[in-house]
Amino acid sequence: MSHITNKRICSVLLAITSTALAQNSGDNFQNFVRQVQLPYDGSEGTVWNVEVEASGQDSSPLEINPGGARFELHTVRSDPFEGFLLDTKYVSAYTPVAEVAIRTEDPYETVPRTRADRPFNVEITMYGLLDGEDDPDASKKVKVLHHVQSYGVGGDGSGVDRTQASLIGQGYIENNGEYTLSYLVSSIPGSDLSKIRGEERFSVYSIEDYQSPESHLDSLFVQIWPVADGTISGITDGQTIKFSAPTITIAVNDIYPDSQVYIQAYAGDEELGTEGVVLPGSAIIVNESVPQNRTITVDGWDDVITGDGTWTIELLTSTPFGIDRLDYVSFTVDRTISVNGSVTTID
Repeated sequence: MSHITNKRICSVLLAITSTALAQNSGDNFQNFVRQVQLPYDGSEGTVWNVEVEASGQDSSPLEINPGGARFELHTVRSDPFEGFLLDTKYVSAYTPVAEVAIRTEDPYETVPRTRADRPFNVEITMYGLLDGEDDPDASKKVKVLHHVQSYGVGGDGSGVDRTQASLIGQGYIENNGEYTLSYLVSSIPGSDLSKIRGEERFSVYSIEDYQSPESHLDSLFVQIWPVADGTISGITDGQTIKFSAPTITIAVNDIYPDSQVYIQAYAGDEELGTEGVVLPGSAIIVNESVPQNRTITVDGWDDVITGDGTWTIELLTSTPFGIDRLDYVSFTVDRTISVNGSVTTID
């Protein structure tokens, strides 16, 4: 079999998938593609690095050996110095092409992410699979692997060792086309499934044969973040307010990235879905790429309470998945002053 020449590295897209890089860009990073030649036995041969821009395409600097070649997309941060492997592709004379995409309800583009209680889809598109009787087995099917990995309590994915991920499923694809895997909730294990945090990785590998080793074709992971919880303190359910509204404290854990938290008030008993007035100073806006914990105090909200009777305040969070209530308190306002007395006259 002759060598393949001028093989293009197509669409070298710098999709920063590391949490540590999610909010960084610019001169602090240098990007390069590493081409690793693979002989028949799967061992690594010649290695060549090519510096690249943040997006674009270029021709490979080396011919592709009969054993194929692995292309690795790397980025290196200069301060502090740290390197990240972002993506890999394997190319050979007859290896099929796989593309993995993950769709969630969160429109965040840097890396797929969702919440532990939300569904997501994995889309795998296959090209170049052969079906001839004399075609090599490695050209007829590919292997799909599903790994999960917890970040641990309070973890944010920084420095995660993906070699420690757990394989929980695998299968084969033998035909070209598009395939969709649907998941109602995350598969990451944990004692409280609403509080898990970690990632699920879906990978496609070629099949090993006499000429080419098993090689990584494409993969992608989705980050899973916990469901937020929160409390209102400083006022109790059923309390009566006769004078000024008390100072209250709100404490929220695991606020989903790019979300808001706030307190609203409305007249009447609690009723989910009621639209109220936001308490001044109660809004928390999280522009981080990982969940956050926040505690703030709120006072001076007397003007929101416009009359006597039953009132309700709710602690809400607005996320890409909708608005969720974290806590609420109903109380009574009685600011009417009654004066009891008598008038006596002396004739």
